[in-house]
Amino acid sequence: MAATPVWSVDPRTGKQREQVGHEATAREVDEAVRAAHATRGALADRTVRAAFLRAAADLLDGAAAEVIGAADAETALGAPRLTGELGRTTGQLRAFADAVDEGAYLDIRIDHADASLTPPRPELRRYKVPLGVVAVYAASNFPLAFSVPGGDTASALAAGCPVVVKAHPDHPATSALCGALLRRAAVAAGLPADVVAVVHGFDAGLELVRHPLVSAAGFTGSIRGGRALFDAAAARPVPIPFHGELGSLNPVVVTPAAAAERAEEIGGGLAGSVTLGVGQFCVKPGLVLVPAGPDGDRLAEALAKALGETGPGVLLDHRMRDAFIAGVRERAALPGVDAPVTPGPGGEHTVTAGFLTVPAARLAGPGPHELLLEECFGPVTVLVRYEGQGEATALLDRLPGNLTATLHLSTAETEGGAAGGGAAGAAELVKRVTALAGRVVVNGWPTGVAVAPAQHHGGPYPAATSHSTSVGGTAIERWLRPVAYQSVPDALLPAELREANPLGLPRRVTGG
Repeated sequence: MAATPVWSVDPRTGKQREQVGHEATAREVDEAVRAAHATRGALADRTVRAAFLRAAADLLDGAAAEVIGAADAETALGAPRLTGELGRTTGQLRAFADAVDEGAYLDIRIDHADASLTPPRPELRRYKVPLGVVAVYAASNFPLAFSVPGGDTASALAAGCPVVVKAHPDHPATSALCGALLRRAAVAAGLPADVVAVVHGFDAGLELVRHPLVSAAGFTGSIRGGRALFDAAAARPVPIPFHGELGSLNPVVVTPAAAAERAEEIGGGLAGSVTLGVGQFCVKPGLVLVPAGPDGDRLAEALAKALGETGPGVLLDHRMRDAFIAGVRERAALPGVDAPVTPGPGGEHTVTAGFLTVPAARLAGPGPHELLLEECFGPVTVLVRYEGQGEATALLDRLPGNLTATLHLSTAETEGGAAGGGAAGAAELVKRVTALAGRVVVNGWPTGVAVAPAQHHGGPYPAATSHSTSVGGTAIERWLRPVAYQSVPDALLPAELREANPLGLPRRVTGG
């Protein structure tokens, strides 16, 4: 049977650009995984790993024009956005190289033997080791930072795990180019090229998660696709960790005091957040609780004005465009739902931004309006107009897990002190949304996920399938497992755990 071709498609026209390759067969997936598995020993050297990550960042930066050009041709995200995304990607690679050099991620803990304790404590030494080959599933909306050279790949390689990436069909040429650059960087650092491999095709993705030599997986995408892979990972004879980012509504709550204080500012900021990347950010605010009454009306008017001035945009592919148009149409047809600025088709290949409004009472219980509590990928949000704090908190209690939750508070609510009634109410809101989100934002917008040690990009299901983060330094922890050595002679210990600390690694000793 002939191999299925993989085409690069221009979303601005819907036309094929070039054939990138073909969908990987089961045999080819097996060969890629086995070749990656064979490189684990070479990746064990931390110094070499750090050099590899830095070399990868340098090669990507050196090929910036080619990488950005390829990504823009396949995603229509634009050179300015992609320039920033490439900088984020290479900065992330260098940050993980620094983390490898430092070694704190190994979490070395040593408890010396103490016979005087009850019960007596033996000599214990603990650190973390890499899991093995990691399968990475690239995202549609971030062709660099969450795809072949992105955070899952960078953190897995930093942990010492070889990676096989299932490229996203929306940007196969970009994926092939970045994969080739990573493989060149590996060779330049003295590693086998097969520490990184790229495969294409839906069936290849299933073969990958089921392969017995794959030890973990990272995914960014839809709830439906992620859940199918998660279930496959759990159904294996030997289940593996599956770290998936699946979907998020990212609720926003605007308090009455905040709306009274700066309705126009909030409305304009919301428009910018909803339309960033043509509404194709996983942290786009998709549900906004706004008080009923004149102040909330001013916010809605400012939002309408700003969205009305936003030109049409191109989504990542025509399938997503069709799903967006159909999803908005279905939501707008619900009883009591209005569309002050109707989102929808802007032309043969584009869409326009807009928003819907609905009274909070329509969402008080089960029914067709629950569709409004599901993510609609694209430049649209839903304003829920609530009467009193009880309606707002009741709706929050109905929401599933999210990546983010945002609160817009007044100055009095943020600076009134713990004894102030407004501040006390705001503190209670913070507690309430903490239960449903992995990141809580106050007086800002969730779009834009800083790469920083304290960052957390995840959340309760269905935002994510685990409690780990896919962004920030602690993302490396997903690809490691702890091992404790009890009463093992020093000469037999890994170098990282020996008493003399020959590698100079940070460690906690006997409760320190």
